[in-house]
Amino acid sequence: MIAGLQAASIGATLAVALACLLQVVRDRPVGVGLLAGAGGCELVLLAQVVAAVVKLIGGEHADQPTVFVLYLIASAVVLPIGVWWTLGERSRWGSAVLGVAFLAAAMIVVRLGQVWEVSGG
Repeated sequence: MIAGLQAASIGATLAVALACLLQVVRDRPVGVGLLAGAGGCELVLLAQVVAAVVKLIGGEHADQPTVFVLYLIASAVVLPIGVWWTLGERSRWGSAVLGVAFLAAAMIVVRLGQVWEVSGG
């Protein structure tokens, strides 16, 4: 794993999760800004997926490769699923759902790093 991408992924997802929380407190649905934030975070997460795949192809490995690959897939799909759900729920709870998706993305990235570090990669 690339530490800089991991830190950027976690920081970006937590920052937008905080913005979602503010929208919930303000009783507002998801706006264009949060959707743009979701797009930006998704790009960072996809860059991390690509970097991890390149490292795997290059011969590095995680201790539990199946678990690692499943976490990679989850990191790529959790935000699109959250956005899809949020677009169907145009209330403050849509903002809450998206916030949970961002928190889940941050936790998945943390777990990715843990699974990778166990192998000494």
